[in-house]
Amino acid sequence: MINRLQESDIKLLRVFYAVASCNGFTAAESVLRMQRPNISAAIKKLEDRLDLVLCHRGRGGFQMSKEGEVVFQETKRIFNSFDNFVFNLKSLHDDYSGHITLVMMAGLPLNYHLAVSQAVKSTMKKFNDIHVNIQTRLYNEVEHVALSGECHLVLSTYDMVKPESVTFHPIDVKCRGRLYCAPTHPLAKYADGIPDTVKIDDYPAIGISGLSSGNYIDGERRLSIQTFSDSYDACLSAIMTGEYMGLLPDYMLEHQGKGLGLVSIKNRQFEFNHELFVMNGKNTRLNPVLRHLIKEVAYFIQQTEK
Repeated sequence: MINRLQESDIKLLRVFYAVASCNGFTAAESVLRMQRPNISAAIKKLEDRLDLVLCHRGRGGFQMSKEGEVVFQETKRIFNSFDNFVFNLKSLHDDYSGHITLVMMAGLPLNYHLAVSQAVKSTMKKFNDIHVNIQTRLYNEVEHVALSGECHLVLSTYDMVKPESVTFHPIDVKCRGRLYCAPTHPLAKYADGIPDTVKIDDYPAIGISGLSSGNYIDGERRLSIQTFSDSYDACLSAIMTGEYMGLLPDYMLEHQGKGLGLVSIKNRQFEFNHELFVMNGKNTRLNPVLRHLIKEVAYFIQQTEK
């Protein structure tokens, strides 16, 4: 088993990263500029070094093992950190080229994704030799990736106490939401407001991992959180079983939830307004490229709200 990374291990991990990203040996040949036997030998050598089976190959095609999935995610973090290090180092020499990693919170609406695409395009036009890697993370992971150096910028809502180690750039856009249930849920008949005689904590609710607990308390009423999901999309699936109610942003009803018959409990309780931010760790050097990208992301998202 490996105890310390060597330069040769990094080369082997790059081969594995390419194979996993391309979902197969054949597709990775052109990326790595290596022939398949050499790729296979490199993967076998890495498996021996790690004492793990990373992938299965055979008649069923390429498939990563559970251990391989973990190694792939960790490898992605390593190489993102390498790219960020090189980008920041170049910035010290006023060389604004290289790879930028932008993380978006999972579950943001399509129009925000399109706005980010426009912002990235604008930035790549203004600065030569800039490449932007766009990734998604779950809500409870966004603070960590901003702090860890895995990425340069994070686009996410944030409703908790803001840590001093993270810089927040407000977009001046709020993601509004409220309490929803399925049309088959017992509370669906109270769409115009829950009577005072109905105890809301008698009905199971689903929460979002990482969301501030204050969202589930409104005056004297509190939601009875029985289980958690890791994203708004997963929360929507649980709500549609008719067994749970839960908090969802209104854009879910306009996009993912359209046509599902979701019922909003319109008594102005448990409504939320979560601000949208671009965030970065204090160790991230905000050079002209990143500042321009932040400005463009804010501009194009604001345009979608008009």
